[in-house]
Amino acid sequence: MCRVVSPIGSPTRATQFERFGGPRLSYSEGVEIPSWPQADEREAELLRAVLDSPQWGGFHPFVGEFEQSFAAYQHCRHGVSAFNGTVTLELALTLLGIKPGDEVIVPAISFVSTATAVSRVGALPVFVDIEQYSFNIDPMRVAEAITPRTRAIIVVHFGGPMARMDALEAIASERNLLLIEDAAHAHGSEWEGKRAGSFGICGSFSFQNGKVLSSGEGGMLTTNDAEFAEQARSFVNQGRVKGESFYKHFHLGSNLRLTAFQAAVLIAQFERLPDQVKQRTTNAERLKRLLGDVPEIVWQQAPPEATQNSYYLLPGRLCGARVSRDDFHRSLKAAGIPCSPFYPFPLYGNPLYQEPGACRVTPCPNAEACVRDAFWLSHRLLLADEQTIDEAAQHIRQAVRFSKS
Repeated sequence: MCRVVSPIGSPTRATQFERFGGPRLSYSEGVEIPSWPQADEREAELLRAVLDSPQWGGFHPFVGEFEQSFAAYQHCRHGVSAFNGTVTLELALTLLGIKPGDEVIVPAISFVSTATAVSRVGALPVFVDIEQYSFNIDPMRVAEAITPRTRAIIVVHFGGPMARMDALEAIASERNLLLIEDAAHAHGSEWEGKRAGSFGICGSFSFQNGKVLSSGEGGMLTTNDAEFAEQARSFVNQGRVKGESFYKHFHLGSNLRLTAFQAAVLIAQFERLPDQVKQRTTNAERLKRLLGDVPEIVWQQAPPEATQNSYYLLPGRLCGARVSRDDFHRSLKAAGIPCSPFYPFPLYGNPLYQEPGACRVTPCPNAEACVRDAFWLSHRLLLADEQTIDEAAQHIRQAVRFSKS
């Protein structure tokens, strides 16, 4: 089995399970799976700086520093932070004037926020299929789903590799549609050298607890459109305008500000991100190479234009294996390998989208198949050392070939 280790001074994952009422997990000695999130003295140093300051909220200089640094890293001129990635999606749709009666095309496979952001502004999410092995939205299905009511397309870069942005940009341009990136998985990911969040009108990022860049919660909109950025910054700051009185509000907005504590953590986390992306990439390639003779696993496939991948997830599908996906998942979990058996259903399978008139669903055979045979490995596995990756490959190989018969 693989043993979970945590940063110095923090409880082990098994201890955390016990604290929250879960079972104690046993791990063999010698193989280390990094825990996540990770922190060290750098986070503590920056948090102390906030504690020692008179400003703990969103007006601390750390917030602006992180916005500028992260936006530049994603090849954008502007970044507007908020307290999570769900509200940044809702913010984008609100500012773009998406309203009741409008349709927004979204992939059938994603976290629910991609769709609920559309519903929250009163518009209709239109679910379209994903590509068979990339897990990303299929541009052909997008084109087929467009109606006179369609106003926007939300693209999700599932697991890290970017969707086919050349085709999607062409569709949006030809049909006069807004293009929004849900880049919650894609910190540092690239399409032909251009980074996620810099296509279309804006990108929405998440810094939730499990993301490759994390402050527990947090989010950001990135954009190269100065007017859109100004509108977003005013909205998250209760309609204020830079340079005007604190008590003078020009627009109807809300308080969505990121706190200084979150920004402090994110600055420290961001300093490590480029090296961590490189390490995850190296380890993902090593793992896939070691399992190259296991045809039952088809790993996520990305086109060559996807020139960098955050590897937030390493998804795959079981094809022709004697073992079921669920038994495969249980075997990996028993070995201490962080694995998920994919989503239980496409987004339209959620009870809230079973209500009449809540959405429009186009045929999604690939999405339906993935919920039966797909899985993903957590990015924290890809931060392990070579020995751990080699041993994980052995466990995966054994789990694929396992049969109860």
